Amino acid sequence: MSVSEALFERAKECIPGGVNSPVRAFGSVGIAPRFITRGNGDRIWDADGKEYIDYIGSWGPMILGHGHPAVLEAVEKAVKDGLSFGAATQREVEMAELICSMVPSIEMVRMVNSGTEAVMSAIRAARGFTGKDKIIKFAGCYHGHTDAMLVKAGSGVMTQGLPGSAGVPEGCTKDTLSATYNDLENVRDLLEANAGEVAAIIVEPVGANMGVVLPEKGFLEGLRSLCDEYEALLIFDEVITGFRLGAGGAQEYFGIRPDLTTFGKIIGGGMPVGAYGGRKDIMKMIAPSGPVYQAGTLSGNPVAMAAGLAQLTVLKEETALYDKLNTAAGRFFDELDQIFTQAGEPHCVNHIGSLGCVFFTEGPVKNYADAGRSDTARFTQYFAHMLAQGIYLAPSQFEAMFLSTAHTQEDLQRTLEAARSFFA
Repeated sequence: MSVSEALFERAKECIPGGVNSPVRAFGSVGIAPRFITRGNGDRIWDADGKEYIDYIGSWGPMILGHGHPAVLEAVEKAVKDGLSFGAATQREVEMAELICSMVPSIEMVRMVNSGTEAVMSAIRAARGFTGKDKIIKFAGCYHGHTDAMLVKAGSGVMTQGLPGSAGVPEGCTKDTLSATYNDLENVRDLLEANAGEVAAIIVEPVGANMGVVLPEKGFLEGLRSLCDEYEALLIFDEVITGFRLGAGGAQEYFGIRPDLTTFGKIIGGGMPVGAYGGRKDIMKMIAPSGPVYQAGTLSGNPVAMAAGLAQLTVLKEETALYDKLNTAAGRFFDELDQIFTQAGEPHCVNHIGSLGCVFFTEGPVKNYADAGRSDTARFTQYFAHMLAQGIYLAPSQFEAMFLSTAHTQEDLQRTLEAARSFFA
């Protein structure tokens, strides 16, 4: 028995399912999870000492790779000053100023502790501002595990084939309406059927929790127009795409200005951080400025702020970074597509910037139903092969691959060769 397998057996006795987040259990691929001990650059090592090229990157935060010197230095300095104060700090102000300077739509921002918390708070703000209750989300888009958002959610819910979640009362989801991604007519129908009742439409501008699903031309622009027409707010969930597609996020990439935005992942440099922000008139509704209550003991934690500030500063100042990363990633995913095509494997490779996914189904994949046609048994075979070759992919057909600036051309080529050997 390997060290990871032994740890998993121990963990199952004291942690539900042996893990603290479901997809980590490797349940959908039928093998024991790897327990990771350290990371550096684009590599991680497990408890048995095996080395992997990492394409999870902590599910997105590690856009600069593991152990980036600027981030480590900032965290080490912050730790020496104190771990937490439960009081305002200068770093919180600097973080807010930096985010506002990078993201066009953000006029005010509030720090929280996770993407889930950011979404929950943004929805409350939208409801408080509009005086309406209903929210439109999209099947396959994951917005955290709050009760109201576990309706046709992606990510681990989709991986496990769950219809939602036990323990969520019907009343908690009665005001959540589910639409089809990339289908504006479906959205309009929901707005018409619930006229005057919809507070907001929340969307991942790039669906990245049902694999990677790109917005079709005009989709995001259409959502902006529909929100304006029906007096609803547009919320971009940029927990994954924020600072991933570019320094201004997906909204800068696509040229769309949402009313509210949620952040996580990259914003913390690997520490537990989330944020939500947007128009000043909406954000002034948040306590203590206004009547919408939201609080957090560890919000704006000084160590987390130090990590986030360091990473975002690098992303803002090194302007050529995104072009280089996105070009390398685009070439990588195109070559991966060619390998599958030459092998005659039914597939669809969707990618944008440094995000990508191989679906084991014929394309196009443009929504939740399309993604759900994937041959998950075939993916499991592919995953096991790649893991044995030292390539650490997400253990689910319905998760993204994340490339970082630390991925070298040599490691990308090694990964492509590992994929090619799957068909040998």
